[in-house]
Amino acid sequence: MTLKELEKQLLALTPGEKTQAIQLLVQSLSNTWQGIEKTPGVCGGDARIANTRIPIWVLVEARRIGYSEADLLESYPTIGAADLANAWAYAEAYSDEIELAIKENDEAMEDSEVY
Repeated sequence: MTLKELEKQLLALTPGEKTQAIQLLVQSLSNTWQGIEKTPGVCGGDARIANTRIPIWVLVEARRIGYSEADLLESYPTIGAADLANAWAYAEAYSDEIELAIKENDEAMEDSEVY
């Protein structure tokens, strides 16, 4: 995608979507993600909701299999809607990282299954 193509899409966004796009760009430039932490030795070093042991990839995978945001907030009462918004933004910006974490977890689960 070229910058010219992106410009047209950005201008077509609603004011709220433009705000989210700006926040995403600022976060990616500063490489700091509000509410997201990565700590070696905690959750395998994967990105997670700050001050929890809830990896971003777990939330992404749960959403893929049909969990709604309400379901996630009920299942994880220590997080809020802002945490989910931060998780989705991070997952979108680092989709390759999230996909790799999901794949590695799936492989680990297959390896540990007893037949």
